[in-house]
Amino acid sequence: HPDKNKDPGAEDKFIQISKAYEILSNEEKRANFDRYGDAGESQSFAQQQHRQFHRFHDGFYFDESFFHFPFNSERRDTSDEKYLLHFSHYINEIVPDSYKKPYLIKITSDWCFSCIHIEPVWKEVAQELEALGAGIGVVHAGYERRLAHHLGAHSTPTLLGLINGKITFFHNAVVRENLRQFVENLLPGNLVEKITDKNYIHFLSDWRKDNKPHVLLFDHMPVVPLLYKLTAFAYRDYLSFGYVYVGLRGTEELSSQYNINVYTPTMMVFKEHIDRPADVVQAREMKKQLIDDFLSQNKFLMVARLTSQRLFQELCPVKKSHRQRKHCVVLLTGEGEKFADAYEAFLTFAVANTKDTLKFVHIYSDRQPEFADALLMDEEKYHGRSAVVILERRNNAGKIAYKVLEEAWQGSKEDNFILLDLLDQLRTDPGLLSSETVVADLNDELAPMFLVRWFYSTLDYISDCWDSLFHSNWREMMPLLSLLFSALFILFGTVIVQAFSDSSDTRDSPPSGKEETTAKTEKNDASFSKESNSRIPKKGFVEVTELTDINYTSNLVRLRPGHMNVVLILSNSTKTPLLQKFALEVYTFTGSSSLHFSFLSLDKHREWLEYLLEFAQDAAPIPNQYDKHFLERDYTGYVLALNGHKKYFCLFKPHRSGDEGGTLGSCEDYDALQHAEARGKPSCSPGSRSIKNKLHKLSFWMERLLEGSLQRFYIPSWPALD
Repeated sequence: HPDKNKDPGAEDKFIQISKAYEILSNEEKRANFDRYGDAGESQSFAQQQHRQFHRFHDGFYFDESFFHFPFNSERRDTSDEKYLLHFSHYINEIVPDSYKKPYLIKITSDWCFSCIHIEPVWKEVAQELEALGAGIGVVHAGYERRLAHHLGAHSTPTLLGLINGKITFFHNAVVRENLRQFVENLLPGNLVEKITDKNYIHFLSDWRKDNKPHVLLFDHMPVVPLLYKLTAFAYRDYLSFGYVYVGLRGTEELSSQYNINVYTPTMMVFKEHIDRPADVVQAREMKKQLIDDFLSQNKFLMVARLTSQRLFQELCPVKKSHRQRKHCVVLLTGEGEKFADAYEAFLTFAVANTKDTLKFVHIYSDRQPEFADALLMDEEKYHGRSAVVILERRNNAGKIAYKVLEEAWQGSKEDNFILLDLLDQLRTDPGLLSSETVVADLNDELAPMFLVRWFYSTLDYISDCWDSLFHSNWREMMPLLSLLFSALFILFGTVIVQAFSDSSDTRDSPPSGKEETTAKTEKNDASFSKESNSRIPKKGFVEVTELTDINYTSNLVRLRPGHMNVVLILSNSTKTPLLQKFALEVYTFTGSSSLHFSFLSLDKHREWLEYLLEFAQDAAPIPNQYDKHFLERDYTGYVLALNGHKKYFCLFKPHRSGDEGGTLGSCEDYDALQHAEARGKPSCSPGSRSIKNKLHKLSFWMERLLEGSLQRFYIPSWPALD
């Protein structure tokens, strides 16, 4: 009150409290606030618009009662009022609560014939599922458009399920059986395990691994009741659930072992001792409230193991007042038979001294080393042995007060008396916990591995995409379809471009650093120009690099995959005319970036060439040391297409035919011509025209090279170019 409080904001706070009290004390104002939000001008405007709308359609003298359709929200059935959801309420409360129970949500609106048609079924199912433990929600799309859009509902009525924050749409006929089955399908399939005589011992013995009590429900229904599945989902972090169908053959031993009345549903909780239940409840009709009360008292083992920080905070909460003090008695022990006797003695002590203000827990020192070292200070007397610590958490930052038993815990009578005496002193003297320290958060021992979490997340994502593909409306699917068609268009366009390009290989930029040998065809001799005038390029040049030991590795041995080097063999005397003819023949193929052009000097690298020709079967006579013309064989005009990556080459031999413009006269075989010259016999005059004519059909050979129809000669490795 501003008269009692001189704070500058007291008056504003007082006005806000008065308005809040005025709204909460008036049912009509409270309903309006729930429907329209803020009680200020926005509410008045919304109410005005709402009332004008109803006066508008009422002005047509439309009597809704004649059709029994309660379109006007003021006359609508009020059974949905308690289920109405607002955006902030949904985000802050419903979504977190969906990790404990599934929700069935209806999106409705005014003037919706289908909404009225499903109303009787919805009302029946909503009441039934709510009694079993499921959540129910109703969203009015006219007043909560933001929430309806957030849920992905673009029409009314829409029914959807919410579990673990994930939305699933209902797509079947709205009947009771389908809705119940829909909610049941939302639940994970491994919540409840079917138990028989063969597996009940294994199931109950898993308390060590799961660190949870195990619950068995005995009933005469062949199918696990939905109530039990919903309960298992709500308590899945604390308990493991099994179901025994007592009418099934193979459960007689189990029923006899625990003296089960087969005509009355029975629920049992088993903790550290599997030969007898820790607690039992029987009822002809198992109600949700009865089950919740029963399970909430049995959420933990008698001596639970601290496997995570969350469990530590629940079992050993921070003290809120002196009356709410809770102490934890912690057994720091290890795994294996060596520590079994100490653990059993501690368990027996805990069962005999259980109190509301005491919690008995144990922890494996090797799995939580930071926690153990902070309490035991790495003292030698506790190494390889168990220790008992009494502690009290002081705050959420990890500060604790504690006291360690002077000697290691062995479970003897003396140890029991010492611990019991300390607990009695603790009732009257809280200062007994004289030591203080700060402990780090515990490791989550039972958390799944990253790869497992990633795998399940991927499965959920694929499942969502698959469901959306078949059930989502077109408005939701447009972004995905747009992305899909864009990718297909780009892929199809790339294929078309490659199909009509000059090369079928990858288009990479050619390596730099080459020498340029310019072959200007306009400045050739007159006879050559007249003969080839139609094929002379208008402008440009052919880039030809000499293949030497310096660039041999980059231009051949490590040539990119899909690239080839076309090498012309020449000598110093035939270099100029052969390069001119070579440039003219290959100029039309220079558009392909996967082809590189080079020349090799026969005078310098004859041995390298003849080594390669040995792999070309019948390509040329293989010289040997007994051939006196071994060093006189002329390979000028040979062209090799070398694939450095795949280690093969294709071979072009000089033109062999007879009179081609009268340049070779009667010489019928080029090899014979070379032998004749070597023996001193008369031969055709080897002028410039005849040298160029060696490459007369090179362009046709190049076309076959690009087609891939030439013979390939493979070699084991490229020889060194010395």
